[in-house]
Amino acid sequence: MFSRLKRSQVRRRLFPKITVTILEALKLKLDPELKGRRRRQAAGAALYEIMSDMIFRTTATDRTVIEALIDAAKAHGPNWLAIEDPVSGQMTYKKLLQTVAVLGAKLLPLAAEGRALGVMLPTSNGGVVTFLAVMSAGRVPAMINFTAGAANVLAACRAADLDTVLTSRAFVEKGRLDNLVAQLEKALRIVYLEDIRPTIGLFDKLRGALHWKKPLVARKPDDWATILFTSGSEGAPKGVVLSHRNMLANVAQAAARIDFGREDKLFNVLPIFHSFGLTAGTVLPLVSGVPIYLYPSPLHYRTVPELVYGVCATVLFGTDTFLNGYARVANPYDFRSLRYVLAGAEPVKEATRQIYLEKFGLRILEGYGVTECSPVMALNTPMFNKFDSVGRLLPGMTAKLEKVEGVDDGGRLYVKGPNVMLGYVRADKPGVLEPPPDGWHDTGDIVTIDEQGFVSIKGRAKRFAKVGGEMISLAAVEMLAAGLWPDNQTAVVSVPDPRKGERLIMVTDKHGATRSEFMTYARSKHASELMLPSDVVVLDKLPMLGSGKVDNLTLNKFIQEQAAAKAAAAE
Repeated sequence: MFSRLKRSQVRRRLFPKITVTILEALKLKLDPELKGRRRRQAAGAALYEIMSDMIFRTTATDRTVIEALIDAAKAHGPNWLAIEDPVSGQMTYKKLLQTVAVLGAKLLPLAAEGRALGVMLPTSNGGVVTFLAVMSAGRVPAMINFTAGAANVLAACRAADLDTVLTSRAFVEKGRLDNLVAQLEKALRIVYLEDIRPTIGLFDKLRGALHWKKPLVARKPDDWATILFTSGSEGAPKGVVLSHRNMLANVAQAAARIDFGREDKLFNVLPIFHSFGLTAGTVLPLVSGVPIYLYPSPLHYRTVPELVYGVCATVLFGTDTFLNGYARVANPYDFRSLRYVLAGAEPVKEATRQIYLEKFGLRILEGYGVTECSPVMALNTPMFNKFDSVGRLLPGMTAKLEKVEGVDDGGRLYVKGPNVMLGYVRADKPGVLEPPPDGWHDTGDIVTIDEQGFVSIKGRAKRFAKVGGEMISLAAVEMLAAGLWPDNQTAVVSVPDPRKGERLIMVTDKHGATRSEFMTYARSKHASELMLPSDVVVLDKLPMLGSGKVDNLTLNKFIQEQAAAKAAAAE
């Protein structure tokens, strides 16, 4: 009751429960050669590592996500705002947990305990409630990527070994997903939330009002919590199985590096079928007492900045594509309340950084994650931020680099830690867990890690081409193109070449783009001649995934077909 912190910063109450954890004593290990200012900087960095590691190690992860949410309601008060969207309005922790209990009870007959239930809903109150209700019922929510197409969605459902998908008629209608649902209905049972609502009676509501302080079905921290699916940008989607401990460990890791609290409000515009939008954009703030404003479409470039202004959001998550779109149309005052702009899923272009600095006075903090790591692995912070890097690895993570033939700078990144998934499930072995070997996950990314611990991504191992005997990163060529055409989408693919081994083809939506224009720009940046594409193809629109990334699988297939057609015509 007598805290010096403001009421907005901490819930004041009599006799709050206090836990004191005493860790082992540590000493700073500094290079004895360091002197003066460099020694003080090294000492400060080492102390920062110790303190952030302390926060991570003393955060409870030995519980389920639902139990963590209930604990958050106790800590911050049942009437503290939890989630909000433009359709359903605001929900407090108590209302959220009561609704979860009521809906969860209705979902119990749809699948056996521990089995998967598909969830195909937008980023909204309804989407979050359904996700948590499936979890509270002891079932495993499998988050369906409704932008992936019927074939990929059906493959994902086979991998998760599920036969029922929860969705909403209103969402299907507004999202124009009738064709997708028609395809799914041939193999799966579709259950609409609108059909469940009339079955909820007074007794159900009373039971939810009385029993919201515990999950409907008890689960263990290492049980399956959710199944997410890889983007399918380079192959068939795989199911990534995360445990409750995985998700809560990643929450603790991020909280140990980024300072946020009750005075913040997070604006989540990323899809909840994406690990970034689910763990970082939903679970992290919910268990930390940070209110969330949920918005269903990141593509509404004019609406999102106005809503950020209207709800006084302090944290915004996004990908480079979406952030660039908001910056182009936003008024400089729209983002006045923002403290953090965090970017992931794709490299942040220099032009995007520049416009946020000049127009809004904001630094974009770039991070790095993969679905298999729940997802965040590395993050730039206000204290330790380095442009052209994705930050330093989070506490509790171990990394190793494996040499890649033909790549002199960096190696293939393997990571291990409490946030690394339980394993994959695949369509050819439905529901069978395939754990990572010895707990190490192969990210498939070629990276460098400097002496300060900053990670820089050179590209995906699959996205290197051997041109004239040299390994060329397609991502590096794309970053060059982003400097020349910052307001356009550009991708690079490789095709076989009898003389050079492989050659590069650039695909862009920049009308009038020419190879000679790119060559002139690339040479002015002292780029290698091997990085120059043999051809530039202009399309009205590049195929995109729901996360905002280019769909490389579809694009590769299109270019390969074009190349084959040209070769046939030449013969």
